[in-house]
Amino acid sequence: MIKSIYETHLEVRNLEQSIMFYEKLGIKLAHKIEKRRVAFFFIGEDKQMLGLWEVEKGKEFHKGHFAFGVSLHELENSIEWLKERGIKPTENFFGLNPIEPVVHTWMPAASVYFRDPDGNSLEFITLLDGESIKTNEVFYLSEWKEKYSK
Repeated sequence: MIKSIYETHLEVRNLEQSIMFYEKLGIKLAHKIEKRRVAFFFIGEDKQMLGLWEVEKGKEFHKGHFAFGVSLHELENSIEWLKERGIKPTENFFGLNPIEPVVHTWMPAASVYFRDPDGNSLEFITLLDGESIKTNEVFYLSEWKEKYSK
């Protein structure tokens, strides 16, 4: 029955600043409800939705994480692409510097991580050809290609 995740929502501290950030990523604002301090973006051909909800000052704030699906070619160029937009790639969850995409061997998939203005963790990800390797090791994409690509 379930075929996808249609929408994802994040809390933000400054809605206008966040709208500008996500527009820099090339995502189109679909709808904004000023009174509720919420903005909705459509992503991709299937119009998946991202909702940004501004949290009132002084209220508890929860950071989130989600990943944008991209092609391998886009991922390989994504670090430079982010930097051109003034967005700094971040160290991933495994302590590797953001000098190139990293590979999660158990999927396998390659990723680049970065944060929005509120510290929400964002990721570009693409699935890779090849067999899953049941390990917790994480490699740079160039290492993965040398060892496991055919």
